[in-house]
Amino acid sequence: MLQGVKEVSVIGLGYVGLPTAAIIASKGLIVKGIDINEKIINTINSGKIHIIEPDLEAVVRVAVADKYLSASTQVQSADVFIITVPTPFKEDYQPDLSYVKAAAESIAPVLKKDNLIILESTSPVGATEQLTEWLIKARPDLSFPSKTKLEADIAICYCPERILPGRVLTELVENDRIIGGINSRCAEKAKHFYQQFVRGNCVLTDARTAELAKLTENAFRDVNVAFANELSLICDEHHINVWELINLVNHHPRVNVLKPGAGVGGHCIAVDPWFIVSASKHAKLIKTAREVNNYKPKYIVQKVFEAIKNPTNKIACLGLAYKPNIDDLRESPAVEIVHELATKLANTIVVIEPNVDSLPSELKNHKNIVFNNAIQEVLKEADVIVILVAHRDFIGLEPFLKNSQKVIDICGIINRAVKKD
Repeated sequence: MLQGVKEVSVIGLGYVGLPTAAIIASKGLIVKGIDINEKIINTINSGKIHIIEPDLEAVVRVAVADKYLSASTQVQSADVFIITVPTPFKEDYQPDLSYVKAAAESIAPVLKKDNLIILESTSPVGATEQLTEWLIKARPDLSFPSKTKLEADIAICYCPERILPGRVLTELVENDRIIGGINSRCAEKAKHFYQQFVRGNCVLTDARTAELAKLTENAFRDVNVAFANELSLICDEHHINVWELINLVNHHPRVNVLKPGAGVGGHCIAVDPWFIVSASKHAKLIKTAREVNNYKPKYIVQKVFEAIKNPTNKIACLGLAYKPNIDDLRESPAVEIVHELATKLANTIVVIEPNVDSLPSELKNHKNIVFNNAIQEVLKEADVIVILVAHRDFIGLEPFLKNSQKVIDICGIINRAVKKD
């Protein structure tokens, strides 16, 4: 155990914060999870979870029962503070650091000498320095680090998460971590902390480089997805099966084209590249990739319009999550597509999303959207079927489809002829 570290506070108990808190608690440290949502607090304190993630509930249940993990809306003193709050962008694609600022202001009153503060939220370059400035203003009685000021009361670092939904507990432990300190002393202190629960390498750098490293990882993936999505449009234009094409070209030993989809979603890939674009005039390819991926949902909506034979057609939309087999709807292109269809069409639109219990807030005001997870029942009544997410629940649906139905398979999971009426 890192000398002096007994209690850790995790600010923000979402898809990153809660698993992080649970893993740390499982190593025998007292973890105080903080969130503004009372429902989330009550759920966690009862030993349950509010998100879908394999094996997480079991870890939380044990940690809560053993009194290593608790949740509250009120920040308390701790030795280490980990900030895992959202960092969305504004309407003009400028980064919104208001949640980070609120987190800084919440922990400032309880800070004490030798505390370590770690920002894990994906952030634009310079965010960790901005966090430091907010804390300096709030606590002038404490000394804070700078690039040249190694000795300080508080240590501050940036350490982005690198986790895949569905594998979070494994990847939190096994993946390498980039640790960017305001200075080298901060980075070393954070490294010693992470090595208590991370088996991957802890690679040290400065905060700005660590911030851009995280953005670069997601921008790289966004560009590659954009290539696949653009290729799907080209194939559609030439009446070529994009899935067969990709399979063929991937036989080349140095080619690995990704699979296209409904667009790009999630808090990271759909958001982070804009942080680079907003701060650099040279980010032309990255900007174009964002535009390609943002266009794909609009193209799918147009394909649905083309498939409708008459105004009474019932449309079944399969999937709302931003990727298969999770409940995360953040920045989901599927939600955007359904919203656009419901706005422009009076048709009955039935949505199936097996990983959530109801429509998200942005869809609930549409009276022509019905939520129904009875898949076979929905398919039987639908005239147009739009498969937006390759959930495991949607694999093997071919026997329930009819030739009279128009199927728009965005994910490529329908690969054989449907049965006759």
